Amino acid sequence: MPKFEVKGTFKNDGKMKPFTKTVDAPSEKLAGEFTLATIGSKHRLERKYITIDSAKAINGE
Repeated sequence: MPKFEVKGTFKNDGKMKPFTKTVDAPSEKLAGEFTLATIGSKHRLERKYITIDSAKAINGE
């Protein structure tokens, strides 16, 4: 399964914090969805407080 690097920001303590996550997903769209679910679950945030700026494929290691 391809790897994607997803970059964006999320609201934490009233401030926007940047993040970069690497996820395994079949497409860019699903990589974004997996990231939203992971950050939302970990930080107890609704999706409206998470912004994804980019999701791009990473070449294999």
